[in-house]
Amino acid sequence: MSTVEKQKAGHSMYGVDAYVETKGEEYMGEAMKAHFTKLLGAWKGELMQSVDRTVDHMKDEAANFPDPADRASQEEEFALELRNRDRERKLIKKIDKTLQKIQDGDYGWCEKCGIEIGLRRLEARPTADLCFDCKELDEKKEKQVGKG
Repeated sequence: MSTVEKQKAGHSMYGVDAYVETKGEEYMGEAMKAHFTKLLGAWKGELMQSVDRTVDHMKDEAANFPDPADRASQEEEFALELRNRDRERKLIKKIDKTLQKIQDGDYGWCEKCGIEIGLRRLEARPTADLCFDCKELDEKKEKQVGKG
């Protein structure tokens, strides 16, 4: 079951249940903003725990192997973990930027065209800053430039 299917079925993401709109509810009203603040905070918390686990793991596993192959394997494992943590660190920065957008009242609106990004898209990707159509156009342009 995909993330979107789980959310449609009412499953939770990062321990936060999917948002259920009430009829006639204003888009990005206080309840919706509170939901995404909670969701982003829970996601950030999970990422921070992962970073802490990596540091602990690397401290525990750090050993000076006399065998060069064992040492090389450990260094490669650590390098891979550090690359993953670097991606997570960048994601944490993006989450912080998104939380600031919620506080500023700019969250949920496409940065290119200004329309609503949409509740389901934001549930699937809470840090989205483009609507589906603008994101699709960006990806098509990216593919064309990449082929150049």
